[in-house]
Amino acid sequence: MDKYAIIVAGGSGTRMGTSVPKQFLLLKGKPLLWYSIKAFLDAFSDIRIILVLPEQYIESGQVFVRTLPGSEQITITAGGSTRFQSVKNGLEHVPNHALIFVHDGVRCLLTTTLIHRCYEAALINKNAVPAVPAIDSLRVKTSSGSQVMDRATVMIVQTPQTFFSSKLKKAYCQEYQVAFTDDASVMEHAGESIHLVEGEDTNIKLTRKLDLVIAEQLLTNTDLKIAQRETPGATDAGNSPGSF
Repeated sequence: MDKYAIIVAGGSGTRMGTSVPKQFLLLKGKPLLWYSIKAFLDAFSDIRIILVLPEQYIESGQVFVRTLPGSEQITITAGGSTRFQSVKNGLEHVPNHALIFVHDGVRCLLTTTLIHRCYEAALINKNAVPAVPAIDSLRVKTSSGSQVMDRATVMIVQTPQTFFSSKLKKAYCQEYQVAFTDDASVMEHAGESIHLVEGEDTNIKLTRKLDLVIAEQLLTNTDLKIAQRETPGATDAGNSPGSF
């Protein structure tokens, strides 16, 4: 089956407080987008990627893409005024008979393991949406103040959200609603049941400057673990006998 990934990076990143969109900010010397694109190319050698960028950054995006291995598998298109419109623009480049991942470009720490998990679950359950349990105490605003929520019933949704393209394209023919905050909400409103799969705690969305600091530390730890595995006789102190 054909596989496509729409990587949504059409926002301006105003909450990051930088002069360029956050998807182009550097993380250990590489743009955030580099990590997201590489994860999908590493996961499937035959995948096609639709990169959705702000219109004014398409030219610089094309320069960036030409530096990537697998650049011939990447198509760039302009985003819209909302995430809904950006995904809809990306879907115009996807055939009806394909499995499609929709991913937020600034969730740059996703792994190939998560991508494969979503792929396999979607083949069985028609779709796959990664999520992790809520760990904080939660409250809902009410007319009289607020009331507590049972966090055991709440899941924090992530991407890549994975669907058959024919169904997703049909769902995106609906009129936009403010409640359409992700692809799962669009599909659910179209009458589809959503299947959750295990997400990853490290699959964070980089929105604030603090998130960049966290992501760099996570990448540093990952690089260290890889180096230790590749070094003969190296031991991960955290997993040595007697450690906790």
